[in-house]
Amino acid sequence: MTATTTPNTTSTTTSTTITTTQSENTYEEARKIIPGGVSSPVRAIKPYPFYTASASGCTITDIDGNRYIDYCMGYGPLILGHAHPAVADAVTDQLKRGWLFGTPIAAEIALASKIASIYPSIEMLRFVSSGTEATMSALRLARGYTGRNKFLKIEGGFHGAHDAALVKAGSGATTHGVPDSLGVPSDFTKHTLQVPYNDIETITATIESNRDDLAAVIIEPVLGNIGPILPKAGYLEDVRRITEENDVLLIFDEIITGFRLAMGGAQEYFGITPDMTTLGKIVGGGFPFGVFGGEKEIMELISPSGGVYQAGTFSGNPVSVAAGLAVLDLLEKEDVHRRLNKTGGTLRAALLDLVNDSGLPYSVSGIASMFKIFFGDLPHNYQEAIGCDKEEYLRFFHRMLKSGVFLPPSQFETNFLSIAHTKEDVERTIEAYGENLGA
Repeated sequence: MTATTTPNTTSTTTSTTITTTQSENTYEEARKIIPGGVSSPVRAIKPYPFYTASASGCTITDIDGNRYIDYCMGYGPLILGHAHPAVADAVTDQLKRGWLFGTPIAAEIALASKIASIYPSIEMLRFVSSGTEATMSALRLARGYTGRNKFLKIEGGFHGAHDAALVKAGSGATTHGVPDSLGVPSDFTKHTLQVPYNDIETITATIESNRDDLAAVIIEPVLGNIGPILPKAGYLEDVRRITEENDVLLIFDEIITGFRLAMGGAQEYFGITPDMTTLGKIVGGGFPFGVFGGEKEIMELISPSGGVYQAGTFSGNPVSVAAGLAVLDLLEKEDVHRRLNKTGGTLRAALLDLVNDSGLPYSVSGIASMFKIFFGDLPHNYQEAIGCDKEEYLRFFHRMLKSGVFLPPSQFETNFLSIAHTKEDVERTIEAYGENLGA
């Protein structure tokens, strides 16, 4: 079988039929040695994914030579675009001096100090190698600090692929119809409580009835792996108030929103300070990286200064640290968020006009430089989101590929802008949406 896509090699979004033979053949080879042919479930695009050869700025090119405007952007990290020269230079310079030492490096202090100066919730922090490690470690630390076993998560909130968090998770788990995972003993999740997003009554009742054994509430301030789904007015403020009143730690999982909504992430954007924060994606400059941090009293319990164990060979990896420093330096100097958020607002307004003009029962969601069209009513929680038409979205995704626009291949993933997206790129994208919605 030969599928079709469309290269984005001219200024038009009009579809033309081409073959993707090399990607098809490569996928067949991959399936023989890699489960499902991919290294992460969301990449398993049916009937097969395209394979990337290179990327630059806001464009990505596959091994058949087809070129697309990219709104996946590595699922969020590439706020500066692909292969930004400043990041490439920082990484190249570090590679010349070595890329793994098994010892501390001074650059770790520089990056940690910069992050702590931006996030008031972070007095001390620990570097890890992924968002999954960051959330897993943050929850372990919360339990160690409080001496309590339970934690509360939001339905549809994705906090990494570790056992205790794989309960009604978003992202690939939802797309593939497996919100829980085989191989996770029930004992691992018996202390995991769940409540709907944007439901202050339920979270209040759950916290109050479990406060004696509830270590923490972990929440994505904006649900990114089932959305974006935004908090209702006052919701995050109420969550902060209720956790404080019941002596429960509040963890903001800002793997996606950190350095995305603003330099200080969602906590700056909404004006709320949690007890602990997890970061990833953007802060690593496109390299594997994660951060968990919080109040000094809490963080000093992390080994070797305290009794909560956490370790990793690649934690504070010199290359990732160099990339992170380069990204944060550029974000501060170039007023990136003001420009990006303005572009995001313009794009969402145009998409809303298209949806309204089409008469289709769709909705537009987003915040700052994040956006999405839901194929259904605007959702405010996990249950409403999974009621959207994911099959029609997938057909739409393929139509957009034929028009030279690469969106995340799931109704339940966020689209991201970068500073590499020009006004012309956005205009061509809006044109493609107009051609393909309801086609």
